[in-house]
Amino acid sequence: MQNSPWSHSRQSGVSDDVDFEIKGQELQFCEIELDPGESAVAEAGAMVWKDASVEMTTVFGDGSAKEGGFMDKMLGAGKRLVTGESLFTTVFTHNGHGKARVAFGAPVPGIILPIKLDSVGGTLICQKDSFLAAAKGVEIGIAFQKRVLTGLFGGEGFIMQKLSGDGWVFVQMGGMVIERELKAGEELHVDTGCIAAMTSDVDFDLQTVGSVKSMLFAGEGVFFARLRGPGKVWIQSLPFSRLAGRMLAAAKPKSGENRGEGSALGTLGDIISGN
Repeated sequence: MQNSPWSHSRQSGVSDDVDFEIKGQELQFCEIELDPGESAVAEAGAMVWKDASVEMTTVFGDGSAKEGGFMDKMLGAGKRLVTGESLFTTVFTHNGHGKARVAFGAPVPGIILPIKLDSVGGTLICQKDSFLAAAKGVEIGIAFQKRVLTGLFGGEGFIMQKLSGDGWVFVQMGGMVIERELKAGEELHVDTGCIAAMTSDVDFDLQTVGSVKSMLFAGEGVFFARLRGPGKVWIQSLPFSRLAGRMLAAAKPKSGENRGEGSALGTLGDIISGN
């Protein structure tokens, strides 16, 4: 994917209107340019670097409310806790003159996708670990799948993040990403972990993979996601859960066996070296 040029679209709205550039290839980072008084919010630990005039503040919840009481902040923090995120969000505000920049990095190989929420109906549903950063004013909530079958067996697709507002959001997606525009009634079957994001008008449900033989031996699980249009979906080729599972399997060989990767002698080499 080619690097995005600096993007800017000034208009009135609830969220701060920030400029940005996505840099890098397999391991990308997002560089956001702020005018005086503008702010960006990000996941704790996502910052790569910032200009000295950008002040960093840690807040409860998503930092979307300009003013809010204790219960509002607790509600925002509780939504983040349900989706597995930290109770806190970091707000970066430019308190100096001229322009200032702050950069955020993706934690896994893949891409950072910038989406203007008012261009997708004001709401984006995404995987619970997808949010990286956003313009201040974007609300980070939760989206439960309402169907009983989906609730019981949905796995990664059951509890998702809901990003609402009119500003820019930056979501991280694993591997390569394709965007599909579904027409009314058009269906797409996707592994639940590979659904990176979708617009709120897409109908999401689960469907069995087929025969008992397929369930037991296909290696694709018992259910896949059934997405029905109209709406737009983004599909990722390498969800973080799949990457983590492969790494865990490689780190713990079956029956305690050491396969000796990196050594031509394998087990014999371990014996000689005293392992």
